[in-house]
Amino acid sequence: MPTDLHLLLQADPASPLTDYLQRLMRSGSGLWGVVVELLLIAIVTYAALRFLKGTRGWRVLKSFGLIIVTSFLVVRLVAERLHLERIIFLYPYFFNGVVLTTLIAFQPEIRRGFIRLGDARWFRSFAKRSDPIIEPLVTAVAKLSQKKIGALIAVQRHVGLDALCETGVRIDADVRSELLETIFWPGTLLHDMGVIIQHGRIAAAACQFPIAESGELALALGSRHRAALGLSHESDALIIVVSEETGTISVAQSGVFKRHLTPATLRALLEEGFIAQPSSAADSKDADDESDDWKPDRGTDGRPVH
Repeated sequence: MPTDLHLLLQADPASPLTDYLQRLMRSGSGLWGVVVELLLIAIVTYAALRFLKGTRGWRVLKSFGLIIVTSFLVVRLVAERLHLERIIFLYPYFFNGVVLTTLIAFQPEIRRGFIRLGDARWFRSFAKRSDPIIEPLVTAVAKLSQKKIGALIAVQRHVGLDALCETGVRIDADVRSELLETIFWPGTLLHDMGVIIQHGRIAAAACQFPIAESGELALALGSRHRAALGLSHESDALIIVVSEETGTISVAQSGVFKRHLTPATLRALLEEGFIAQPSSAADSKDADDESDDWKPDRGTDGRPVH
């Protein structure tokens, strides 16, 4: 063990750092043990920050981080030095309360994380196949896009959308392009809000989707795009949006938008089990050329598109 480490242990035998170093010396893991521990901590911290960045939880995390750092400094550097026994006694309860509050505050992010974990490639149990709903769905979206008729369609995957179906009008009909076009035709009673497709059937129309927070996407995006993004945070559904001013086709999934899609790229998304995984490098390049993330639609007057 280096001489400097022995000097540190002799200088302050009661500090938490000294206690950790003494345990490290007894373990015999040496410098490599420290490197491995720090590397694991860095990986976990980076993964958590990357997952939370840009979400509501990111702002909450900064507040909790300030509280935890402040409390640690007060207790470890002040209370223990001055032997403030009551503060030292209450600190574990305070810390447990912060952890519990964090779990409650991060409930949407934790739920989303489990959804993404279950959606990982090594957990998928379904094979790539041609679903009978794909062609009528793509045909309807293409026609709505051509006519610049706004649309919002959620295709359920593993996470159920029954609660959202109750906010609209139950239909329970086959997925037919003519029916979808009729539902979204301007002036009809069901054209506003969203359609939900469950188990290969149109389950409900005029459903209210959760709206994304204003800070999560460009202000120029309209209410349909916010509803699509909001639902993509709450479930693993694939949500299709058609702009009523530009006819742009967009898809939201797992909190990410794919914009300016063609019917061909939309079909590819659906055929890949509702996850964009191009089958070849050429397909990947085509998809990148045909779609952009987070490019807001604007009308001729510059106003946000709905």
